[in-house]
Amino acid sequence: MNTLTIDIRRAEPRDAEAVAEVHDSAWRGAYTGIIPYQALNRMIGRRGPKWWSNAIRRSATVLVIEIGGEIAGYATLGRNRARELSQEGEIYELYLRPEYQGVGLGSRLFRAAREMLSAHGLKGLVVWALEDNGNALAFYAGAGGRDVAEGVEVFDNRALRKLAFVWD
Repeated sequence: MNTLTIDIRRAEPRDAEAVAEVHDSAWRGAYTGIIPYQALNRMIGRRGPKWWSNAIRRSATVLVIEIGGEIAGYATLGRNRARELSQEGEIYELYLRPEYQGVGLGSRLFRAAREMLSAHGLKGLVVWALEDNGNALAFYAGAGGRDVAEGVEVFDNRALRKLAFVWD
């Protein structure tokens, strides 16, 4: 019998290529049909292995979830960027490869990201999700988030509403 290990850890520069692959597949899975095609391709194209390597080397906090040695997902986190919200921490991104979604790994990565923010003394959490991304809305509502604010992101002159979920 083989046992697969599941590890959640800080990303290292050697993870950049795998994180870029997760980013590509997860964003295509989440946003095809929501974000205009050309804008989505440009956004993904800008975030290749070199971009991720630089992000990981700079003080960006990037967590990865690794299944049997393969990077299955990542989360980026830090201080809340929305001054109108009182929560101090923010998860900027949390994505899994499509084949790893729906089996509880996102919840594990979410908990680890929350714990890291708390360990850094940041009280409360905010996460933004596009309103048309039903899977993300269901995930954050299911995790106990309260939908308290909205905003807009513009992609190729198309305005898409986003919602803020918070945890105190």
